[in-house]
Amino acid sequence: MNSSQRNVLGDPLIPCSMDPLTGYFRSGCCETDAGDRGSHIVCCVMTGEFLTYSARQGNDLITPRPEFQFPGLKPGDRWCVCALRWMEALKDGVVAPVILEGTHEKILEHLSLETLVHHAYRLQ
Repeated sequence: MNSSQRNVLGDPLIPCSMDPLTGYFRSGCCETDAGDRGSHIVCCVMTGEFLTYSARQGNDLITPRPEFQFPGLKPGDRWCVCALRWMEALKDGVVAPVILEGTHEKILEHLSLETLVHHAYRLQ
């Protein structure tokens, strides 16, 4: 993948998760190109509430799918979430915290950096 892709802070993308391996290209990063119709660009820390919400919306991220080498996600896992799903969750008050350094700058076409910073993951 093109290592010149940038995060919302203008820096090179850092990996979102290597275990479980995430990203549209399963590179660990929320990299994208024209083929990524879902825009898997928001690096998030999963919460139980978000995982349940996503499943109710038709995208079950909890159930393992071995045929796709997908282990299923649990709270605390990091994952590249589709832009539209994250924005939908934001509207419904169920956002998963964002890792800014791993979130692709393309999301800024839809949301302000201020919104993302407001929902940024913070170490407790």
